[in-house]
Amino acid sequence: MNNHTPHDHAVNVLQVRRLGIDTYHEPVVFMRSDCPICRSEGFEAHSRVLVSLRGKNIIATLNIVTGDLLQNDEIGLSEIAWKLLAAAPDDDVTLSHAEPLESLSSVRAKVYGQRLSQPAMHAIVQDIADRKYSDIHLSAFITACAGDRLDVTETAALTRAMIAVGEHLSWDRSPIVDKHSVGGLPGNRTTPLVVPIVVAAGLTMPKTSSRAITSPAGTADTMEMLAPVALDVKAMRRVVERTGGCIVWGGAAQLSPADDILIRVERPLDLDSEGQMIASILSKKVAAGSTHVVIDLPVGPTAKVRSTAAAHALGTDMVKVGQAIGLHVDVMQTDGSQPVGRGVGPALEARDVLAVLRREADAPQDLRERAVVLAGRIFEMAGHTPPGSGAALARALLDDGRAWHKFQAICDAQGGMREPPQAAHTHVMTAPSAGRVVSIDNRRLGRAAKLAGAPQSPAAGLSLHTPLGTRVERDQPLFTMHAETPGELAYALAYLHGQPPIVEIANGQ
Repeated sequence: MNNHTPHDHAVNVLQVRRLGIDTYHEPVVFMRSDCPICRSEGFEAHSRVLVSLRGKNIIATLNIVTGDLLQNDEIGLSEIAWKLLAAAPDDDVTLSHAEPLESLSSVRAKVYGQRLSQPAMHAIVQDIADRKYSDIHLSAFITACAGDRLDVTETAALTRAMIAVGEHLSWDRSPIVDKHSVGGLPGNRTTPLVVPIVVAAGLTMPKTSSRAITSPAGTADTMEMLAPVALDVKAMRRVVERTGGCIVWGGAAQLSPADDILIRVERPLDLDSEGQMIASILSKKVAAGSTHVVIDLPVGPTAKVRSTAAAHALGTDMVKVGQAIGLHVDVMQTDGSQPVGRGVGPALEARDVLAVLRREADAPQDLRERAVVLAGRIFEMAGHTPPGSGAALARALLDDGRAWHKFQAICDAQGGMREPPQAAHTHVMTAPSAGRVVSIDNRRLGRAAKLAGAPQSPAAGLSLHTPLGTRVERDQPLFTMHAETPGELAYALAYLHGQPPIVEIANGQ
């Protein structure tokens, strides 16, 4: 309780109080139910309120408080609301009703199956980027677009809108290359390998990457184990000008800010619709100034894309949207039948990356070869090598250490290289019988790694010891769970013991 004088002389003014409540990315404010402003303005729980302080304005969701947490002339701010307003103790804020969101009528129309025009899509995305949408509104838009409800024209419109509301990078050279993996394949951390290979050959590759949405690690999460990734556009440009490339988190660069807001809601919803995925990928490529992009599309029974037919349809849409926005897109279908490398989780995947770059004897060869093929495809697409010779150049750049040298230079330019952490707690899952490994469930393997704490606990996850085709004996280690706390390890093990075997062994084979 404080003893300041109530603001009886002011209209709709309350003193701020920092409550230390984490409401993720959504600004939330708290007011007493008997607060005079709350009563006179007719504010209710979940009302959208315009909060103003020294020229800064946010639209926040209101939560109603009973009891003595706040005084009548105080307003509580969540952490993100406090940050966005740049508030300080004893500041006063002015409150008013938020203006109606006209773009919500287009979201409602989409819910009922209508197509979204370019102006409608731009209005929605602009309001999202301006943080005018609550999590409820965002969830409605994401769900309305899920299940392949966006056609190619709408996807192109969404991509253009995402590009338009963010920052843009341009370069005084061409081509500017990039790559992206659609995901769904644990351990498929080729970007930290492809970038130094490609840049070591003299091409420019300003790589922005995402954090995990539905997986145990995103490229930004893994790269953060090795170097800082939260670089703004100016810092990103300095790194690229100095080294020829970078591997940074796109959210910090603000190249497609609406997409980053959508991703934060897609994660707890566990939704990743194809139209929004295409727009997310390609908008960030164009915003980063890329001209040529290779897309890695893993295909497998438990990957994100499960059939060659589905991969062909998705790849075709990506190429069409790329053409619509002036981007050269080349799609590669790759093997998605099992995890890539050994590690699943930020730190464990980072260790695989280092093993390949350092040319360690036990480095995962499948990860190495996958990166070589992707880098080779970039070389050929960009006209840097003749068709069919790109992989040979990529392999040579790894073998003679030029890629490793370039990776160290990129890490230094981004703020300094570091070694990934190790988990304090592990548990080995063993084979129940002798036989041969005939299948690995990517989805449940990823789920187990997440339950162990990945990616929030960066050292958590699992390491796979037995890829497909491995002959195993009874009680031989199949994979090792890693966790930072005993509770997280126990949680993951309880899941594993309640599921069919993630690693299937055929007896007698």
